[in-house]
Amino acid sequence: MTNVINQEVSVNAFYFAGQTGGQGMKTFPREIEYGGQAITFANGLRYLVQRGAEAVKLFDMSGADGLTYRLQQQGEHWTLLATKGAF
Repeated sequence: MTNVINQEVSVNAFYFAGQTGGQGMKTFPREIEYGGQAITFANGLRYLVQRGAEAVKLFDMSGADGLTYRLQQQGEHWTLLATKGAF
């Protein structure tokens, strides 16, 4: 079940994944603050979506609570779009 949230959040920590050198290293959120709680992610997927001249980054991150968190990054702003429970 998907829970739509659409709320700005703070990213407290990041991690890097991919190959070193060139453009292989990608940034992922490691921890966000939502609802007064810190939510830590173990891993996730990153998508780049082109909207005209603007590029938007989407992230599906796996939380320790078994939920998947969909985040959107536009510049310096992060939005928690939704959460989805385990299947």
